[in-house]
Amino acid sequence: MNEKIKKYKLLNIKLTPQRLAILDYLEGNRMHPSVEQIYKHVSRRFPSMSYATVYNVVNTLVKHKVVKELSIDPDKKRFDPDMHTHHHMVCIKCKKIMDIDIDYSLHVPEQVLEGFTLMGNHIEFYGICAQCRGKDKD
Repeated sequence: MNEKIKKYKLLNIKLTPQRLAILDYLEGNRMHPSVEQIYKHVSRRFPSMSYATVYNVVNTLVKHKVVKELSIDPDKKRFDPDMHTHHHMVCIKCKKIMDIDIDYSLHVPEQVLEGFTLMGNHIEFYGICAQCRGKDKD
């Protein structure tokens, strides 16, 4: 049995052909797709698949910690299959999200924490990507 399939079976995720297609699309995907983008891609292969199915599958994957839900884009949720700790750079014009694989150490003073136990952090950098800057010059 394929290692990927074993992993999902251990998580008790029912593996239908549609779910496998969504998992295949997400695996290694660094574009941080929305449900709409996932649906557009996977529905080419499964035209009868509904938007709700994709939404439900992605929510199941989030629940099982297979993908992260990003709240970077206020217009739509985006999803990241890269579960290791990393940060993001976001273009404020085209909403492109890029991974930053550099570890930033942040010290939060005890008086600011007020007894809060930190479990991690996520930093978002905002700017204008090279493509959008190029369009502005035209």
